Amino acid sequence: MDQILLYSTGLSVGGAVLLLLVAAWMFHAAIPPDNREYMDPLPFWLRLCWPLVRIFAYYIGSNLPLEYLNKVEDRLQKTGVSYLMTAEEFIGVRIVSALFQMAAAVVLMDMLQRHDIVWPIAGLMFGFFFPEIWLKDTRQRREKEVIRALPVFLDFITMSVEAGLNFTGGLRQAMERGPKGALHNEFAIVMRDIRSGLSRADALQRMADRLGIKDVTTFVRAVVQAERLGSSLKKTLQVQSEQRRNERFQRAEKMAMEAPIKLIAPLIMFIFPVTFIVLGFPIVMKFLGEGLL
Repeated sequence: MDQILLYSTGLSVGGAVLLLLVAAWMFHAAIPPDNREYMDPLPFWLRLCWPLVRIFAYYIGSNLPLEYLNKVEDRLQKTGVSYLMTAEEFIGVRIVSALFQMAAAVVLMDMLQRHDIVWPIAGLMFGFFFPEIWLKDTRQRREKEVIRALPVFLDFITMSVEAGLNFTGGLRQAMERGPKGALHNEFAIVMRDIRSGLSRADALQRMADRLGIKDVTTFVRAVVQAERLGSSLKKTLQVQSEQRRNERFQRAEKMAMEAPIKLIAPLIMFIFPVTFIVLGFPIVMKFLGEGLL
């Protein structure tokens, strides 16, 4: 009787998994083919679950309000993830992450023999909001990278313009010799926009809108204003390069002055107690040996 029950349970579970796979295949077959010719390659962890992501993106993400999708797309553009996935696909990533985290919470709950509905709910909530946390962290790291690389690119552009090249030629030279990274990719997009027919001012303004960083916006406004007013582009670039270097030095000074303040908490929590233990242990042991304690 137990064997019959075991076999029937195994067949039921296997049939349910098979039906789930068939349903997923049917849903995925109805989705239009994924054209990623102009998109960045997916990381390994995302390629594993990408078919499931596209299912949720097509059937759920594409049916969300357009205003909400535009807000998500704007956040993706400012973090540089818009060339990795669309707003609908990011919604699919959030749903898949929530389901995986809930499944992991159920497995962990079963292993610890602590059956509580709070665990799956907590896993579901954490998984749903984890991509947002990742997106925010990516944007912060991207902003720091752009701000750190901007003075270097401005120096290369300024030297190229002083040597007789125009702004576009100087930008090309800066891309060849400048460091690879987020700002290099953004300048590559600017060059592509210029080759596609956009004016230099519009291409730079689009870059400033994508990044949303004060230093880049200031640089773009200065270049656009110099172009419209007919003032010396070389002088404008020299001023911008000098300002960016001064701001970088001021940021370094600020971080150096903040370092002692940030060290107070680790000192109080970790270093001081260990120091007192090391200094006080011989004294306490001496008092114990002499019977004074």
